[in-house]
Amino acid sequence: MNEMLNCIKRRFSCRGYDGAPVEKAALDAIASAALAAPSAMNLQPWRVIVVNNKDIIDEMDADAMEILAANPDKSGYNRIMERGGKVFYNAPCLFLILKQPGPRWADIDCGIMTQNICLAADSLGLDNVIVAMAAIPFNGPRGDEFKKRVGWTDDWEFGMGVLVGHGNMTKEPHELDMSKLSFVE
Repeated sequence: MNEMLNCIKRRFSCRGYDGAPVEKAALDAIASAALAAPSAMNLQPWRVIVVNNKDIIDEMDADAMEILAANPDKSGYNRIMERGGKVFYNAPCLFLILKQPGPRWADIDCGIMTQNICLAADSLGLDNVIVAMAAIPFNGPRGDEFKKRVGWTDDWEFGMGVLVGHGNMTKEPHELDMSKLSFVE
C-alpha cells in the first residue's frame, strides 16, 4: 500500500501531547501542504496562522476552560475534563484556519485544507487532532486580545483549528463501517 493510504489508515485524533516543540522544517512542510489544498474556483478563501507559541496556546486553553466552566450547559466542560482538562491537550502548535466571509464553498474548502494539514502532519510522524473548540477563546471576553496577538484581523472568520505535536498517547483509528459504503456500477 502506498504511503498516503497508510497515513489515512493509521491517523487518529490525538488528544494528549508531550508539549515539546515541533521542528520548524516540519511546520513549514505542513503549511505548504495546507496551501496546496484545492478550492472551489481556486478562490482560496482562507488564511492560515501557525501558532507555534506554547505560552499563547496555554493562555487560550485556560481561558477556554473558564468559559466552558461558566457555561450552564456542562456537557462540553465535562467532556474536556474527562479527557485531561485541556481544550488544547497540551499541544505545542495550533494551525488556525481562517475563512473569508461570503464565499459559498468556504467551509468545504477549509475542510479540505484541514485534511491536508492532518495527513501532512501524520506523514511526518506528528500527531494531530481537528479542534473546533479552538474558536472558544477567540469568541470569549479576551477574544479581541487573542486575535490581535495571533494576527487575526476583523475581515476573517474562524474556519477550523488543527493541533499538531508529539503525542503522549496512542489510539487505534476507528473501525471502518462498510455498511456506509455502496458502489453503483
